[in-house]
Amino acid sequence: MTRADGMPARIELVIFDCDGVLVDSEPVANRIFADALIEIGLDTTYERTRREFTGRTMEQCVAAVEQRLGRPIPAGFVDRLQERTFAAFRRDLRPVPGVADALRTLGEVKTCVASSGEPEKMRLTLELTGLLPRFDGRLFSATEVGRGKPHPDLFLHAAREMDAGPESCVVVEDSVPGVRAGVSAAMAVLGYAAEDGSVELLERAGATVFRDMRDLPALLGLLPAS
Repeated sequence: MTRADGMPARIELVIFDCDGVLVDSEPVANRIFADALIEIGLDTTYERTRREFTGRTMEQCVAAVEQRLGRPIPAGFVDRLQERTFAAFRRDLRPVPGVADALRTLGEVKTCVASSGEPEKMRLTLELTGLLPRFDGRLFSATEVGRGKPHPDLFLHAAREMDAGPESCVVVEDSVPGVRAGVSAAMAVLGYAAEDGSVELLERAGATVFRDMRDLPALLGLLPAS
């Protein structure tokens, strides 16, 4: 594994998405979400839910669901969904395989998290997986900016707060909206593809794709090529 093409000559900041990049939450969350959508009358599947909503804010998801339903979602739906999802996280959530070792290898390079999720969700998932101490105080949510992914606002906000120029930042993402946001922010983007079906989608969006989180330090040029 060698340094990925397009990496900055000097990396000041690595910006991680949270769900699907640090914590293996997408299978859990999308299973719960698909079940909840079916219960309110939406014709969907786990696969379609994951494809359509991964990387989106809850506000964006609700708008898309209501458009497909042709009516507002039931009162309290989002709160009930969050309760069910958090309960499932407490039972089943794990870190993305290899991510803890990869993070330890980054050394002195600054890191942060920039997620479409709300701060409460980020803190819970990172705490449950033992990753919160690595990022505490450096968590940025789409709720802090005017526009979520695929717009660049969140990544640019994170870079400003971390005192890093976009040209020296690398984004690590697993969703098409997230990759597009990183590209729009003029940042280098690595796309983590946990499933075969996402490789081509991430590449078309503009990411350099990798399949094993343990390869991340070498892709960033922080380890000798092997």
